Amino acid sequence: MTVAILLSLVIAAALLARVRWRRTARILFILTGLLAVAIGCGPLPFSALKNLQAGYSGEPVRSWQPKNAIVVLGGGAQQVVDTKAVEVPAMVYGRIVKTLDLYRQCRLDGRACTVIVSGGDPRRLGASEAQVYGGVLVKLGVDPADLVIEGRSLNTWQNAQFCAAWLNAHPQEQVVLVTSGLHLRRASLYFAHFGIHALPARADYVGATVGVVPQAYNFLLMDLTVHEYAGLVRYRVYEMLGLNIREPRPGAL
Repeated sequence: MTVAILLSLVIAAALLARVRWRRTARILFILTGLLAVAIGCGPLPFSALKNLQAGYSGEPVRSWQPKNAIVVLGGGAQQVVDTKAVEVPAMVYGRIVKTLDLYRQCRLDGRACTVIVSGGDPRRLGASEAQVYGGVLVKLGVDPADLVIEGRSLNTWQNAQFCAAWLNAHPQEQVVLVTSGLHLRRASLYFAHFGIHALPARADYVGATVGVVPQAYNFLLMDLTVHEYAGLVRYRVYEMLGLNIREPRPGAL
């Protein structure tokens, strides 16, 4: 996404130069170059990520209630080329670890704890993210009786919509939302929209590398950051226009 934006700016500058708006084209070329350096060398993604992930450093749960739900959101699935098996991607294992840690805390405290794994199969790999993650969690010690699989949602909005339907039908005294740090703000906003005011639990933290040499990793982080901010802006715009639906989708789980 970020590279596409930069290329679009370069093309726009070239077109301006072609129609003899050379001064404007020169300025646009320079600004595009500065933007590319700010991204590749890290200052821009570093600042954007710091702001996006602020406020989620502490432990989310101060005390466990008699009935708790831990909702973990899918972050993709990966198919192994030679075996065709569908597995948890490397960048998402933090969500598995955080969910397992919270589940064990809850059970050690003697409380009831339901783990809701939410995520469909948008890439059509043959297994939903929820199925894949749920299988790993069971292998690591989560009681299958405590596991709820929401395998239909194709994006964060549907994660919130479908999980809210189950939580409304099965009221909990406390809900904990587990996802990556850069995803928490948008995910929490969507869940709150459907009436689920969950405790945010950061599964991982990412930060850009600031230096004099541009790095591809910083462009990847900028892509992820732009995606999150775009989702936040889209929600606000849709809210002003009255386009955000209010009702959870029943029968989703």
